[in-house]
Amino acid sequence: MAKNKTTETESIVIDFINTITDEGKRKDVYELLYIAQKVTGFEPKMWGAAIIGFGNYHYKYDSGHEGDAPLVGFSPRKDAISLYLSSSFENKEELLSKFGKHKAGKGCIYIKKLTDIDIEVLKEMISLSVNSFKKIYPSK
Repeated sequence: MAKNKTTETESIVIDFINTITDEGKRKDVYELLYIAQKVTGFEPKMWGAAIIGFGNYHYKYDSGHEGDAPLVGFSPRKDAISLYLSSSFENKEELLSKFGKHKAGKGCIYIKKLTDIDIEVLKEMISLSVNSFKKIYPSK
């Protein structure tokens, strides 16, 4: 069985954020850090080299593959900030229609900057995503 590439690390979140050279993106990442921490109630942790995650859950698929992942996460990539949320949280499509400028994948939402989106909708999506993961993967 392949080992998971994205695992929680001991790296310091603030040190990672301070490596972001684009001042606007770095400012947005600090704001996202504050928002996600406040909404989830979890301290930020680094997952892999470039994902900031909050909380965690343990998953196990029918295939036998299992691992741990953050309940909510984001990563400042070169072209966009990737938001990692549940692929099936409540009212997802309705909320995305009110979210603002973004692109969406299955479990990822891409934004360029925070001024492009509705922060209150983001907070609601984070909260619903955490609840979704907790229902799907209840802690033991």
